[in-house]
Amino acid sequence: MSFSSLSRPASEFGAFCTASFLLSVAYGSTFLLALLVKSFGGNELDAGQVIATAMLSTLTAVIGSGHMMNRWGAARCVAFGAACLACASLGFALVQGLGTVLILCALLLGLGWGVFYTLGPIMVTTMVEPARRTHCFALQSGSMLTGIGSGPIVGKVASYFGLPIQTAFFCAAATAILGGLYFWGMASRDEAGVANRQIVKISAVSAVQVLRSKATFSILMVGLGGAIFGGLGSFQTSYAASLGLDYSLFFLCFMGVAIVCRLLIAGWVVKRNPLAASCVLSTLMLLAVVGFGQCVHDSLSYGVMAALLGVGYGLNYSVINGLAANEAPPGLTAQSLLLFSLSYFLGVFGFPFVAGKLIVDGGVQGMLFSVGLIAALVWVISIGRWLSYSALSSVRET
Repeated sequence: MSFSSLSRPASEFGAFCTASFLLSVAYGSTFLLALLVKSFGGNELDAGQVIATAMLSTLTAVIGSGHMMNRWGAARCVAFGAACLACASLGFALVQGLGTVLILCALLLGLGWGVFYTLGPIMVTTMVEPARRTHCFALQSGSMLTGIGSGPIVGKVASYFGLPIQTAFFCAAATAILGGLYFWGMASRDEAGVANRQIVKISAVSAVQVLRSKATFSILMVGLGGAIFGGLGSFQTSYAASLGLDYSLFFLCFMGVAIVCRLLIAGWVVKRNPLAASCVLSTLMLLAVVGFGQCVHDSLSYGVMAALLGVGYGLNYSVINGLAANEAPPGLTAQSLLLFSLSYFLGVFGFPFVAGKLIVDGGVQGMLFSVGLIAALVWVISIGRWLSYSALSSVRET
């Protein structure tokens, strides 16, 4: 795809989002790793180590995805990532215990998810005009979130019918294959894919230029937000069990509200001041995190906090994703998005290792306290950005 493809029909973008959903199921199933590891006699720390292992290959994928895209085109790279996700999911389904095989599966997972997650938004920027980027980011991320939330729910449905937790990983492998076939076909039929091999390599010079721009705040915030999502999502099974609740309720409420917001409300939100919107949404996210530690006592309060997190995190992610693209230095939009993905993965895969240790050493409340501190930092950054913008606007008006 090239920038001449900005007039692509909506039906093709819809198919792109559907394929994104299919690939995201594989990542969503990783929220069941804590249950899988416990079935092998491990604990949350062991699960955190497996998830953190995926971070290593993910960072490699994010850094190298631009080079891969230049050589093979984005669609073929994503098809390769889908194959990695399918192999990882199949491995999780077949592995017999803790050990090297589980680590290798995590490395494959990180490689596949890193390639897709990084190149997906870049593909969106070539499919739609800049004015529609934030809204289309919301649509694509909404599709991804649907897949992410579906992974754990498949596991719950499997257990309801007496099937082992491995069933969810078999399903994830199947959906990854289907999504990969779409992207492979997309690359095969799109002769303009050669034009997609534009220079999007990340270098020390381009990274410094991006990090000196306003985009650096969004890049930092997505890393912190990823830590919140990774910590709460990866160990939601442990949190729910500590209160005698059903973990699937979290994913149903979080996913349902986040999807509705991204698909129906995001178009209205992006027309507002993005810094003000981010401030409001960060506040909701902070309230939700505090609520998990202080206010959850039954299924109703559990669902309300999950829904509140879905609004705050779900919409704020889309807002700062658009800011990272639009506030990047001229000619460095793709590099900004690469750093955005890199920061996200540091949080979403790296923090669960810390969270797992906190749970083992101090219980679930220790993990929730650390997540609360991170959410408070996100809120402070968003408040600071909004106040600085408001002050600057007042000075200009006078």
